[in-house]
Amino acid sequence: MFKYVKQTNFPIDIRKKDLKMAKYLMSQFGGANSELAAALRYFSQKFNMPDDYGKALLNDIANEELLQ
Repeated sequence: MFKYVKQTNFPIDIRKKDLKMAKYLMSQFGGANSELAAALRYFSQKFNMPDDYGKALLNDIANEELLQ
């Protein structure tokens, strides 16, 4: 299912603060209409699906929301 690898995709070197980018990231990941909230809704909805195809589909959509 999931394999957790504690490694960043790109090297991180923060030399100065970028408040515009921080606000953008918070809007994507930290609100009611964020990518994270959508992914969690899809994950929770998959448990109420009657068939395995629906569960797999919602699981795939939730994973795609998390990867964006």
